[in-house]
Amino acid sequence: MTEQRHGAARLAAVVINPVKSPGDGFRAEVQALCREEGWAEPLWLETTEDDPGAGQARQALESGADVVIAAGGDGTVRCVAGVLAGTGTAMGLLPLGTGNLLARNLGIGVADPIGAARDVLAGADIAVDAVKAHLDHAEDGQLFLVMAGLGYDAAIMANTVDGLKDRVGWLAYVEAGIRHLPGRPVPARIRIDGGPEVRRRIRSVLVGNCGQLMGGVEIFPQARVDDGVLDLVALSPRGRFGWFNVVAGLFGRNQDKNRSVQYLAGKSAEIILDDPQEFQLDGDHFGSGKHLLVTVVPGALTIRTSASRAEAGVLG
Repeated sequence: MTEQRHGAARLAAVVINPVKSPGDGFRAEVQALCREEGWAEPLWLETTEDDPGAGQARQALESGADVVIAAGGDGTVRCVAGVLAGTGTAMGLLPLGTGNLLARNLGIGVADPIGAARDVLAGADIAVDAVKAHLDHAEDGQLFLVMAGLGYDAAIMANTVDGLKDRVGWLAYVEAGIRHLPGRPVPARIRIDGGPEVRRRIRSVLVGNCGQLMGGVEIFPQARVDDGVLDLVALSPRGRFGWFNVVAGLFGRNQDKNRSVQYLAGKSAEIILDDPQEFQLDGDHFGSGKHLLVTVVPGALTIRTSASRAEAGVLG
């Protein structure tokens, strides 16, 4: 049961991936900021390899935290959000990872962690969608906030060199992408909102709750994290210059006429593959599978962000 804290100063819980911490003095900086803003001494809950954030988020709820700050990359954010979704307790973002895609899509600065923490403590709440993904008919779904992928993009996530990622950031994903360009398309059936099947031979299927990827690339220009809609794109490179056609289909003017790229949208999507493909959620690799069911949960998660951003409705 959540502990009641009547009359006490507001409490923030920081769920932090210690590997991503900016330095030894970072905790003291956050503590000083809480004092400056009139908050209580924050709970400091470090993630572990065995528990990358869910257990710490539950502990924060049980302690009566007014806001739970996910301090790390998109993986930490996803784990914390999976616990907070549906509770009404707000999640703050303190981006410390390589991609920080949810933060970027929400317009939160990724170069100033203390500034981001200040925005949370002095901020206001917005409601965003979450998405539940069930791989290979798993009973318990996994929540994600940014993007799910089957195929090529998930292979990139699974095979990015960690040491290179530490040195050059998101460019490490480019290197992995080049290595995995060769490959054969896989027959796929895609059904949106339980409707008729769309049949494709795909290298990758992406399901987005947000539009922006690493490097500022907008793969779903119309996507909003608060619109109650999933955006899906199937990538089907054909022939020797197939990937050039994919790029043209994603970013060119005649997207509707490009057979290498197909956009779909709805509240749910079912993807059935003839052969298993790699699977990722918000940049975390989850093995491989042949069946994926994704369903949007509108307004499931409360995000605490700057008051000006919340008032302006800055959601991407």
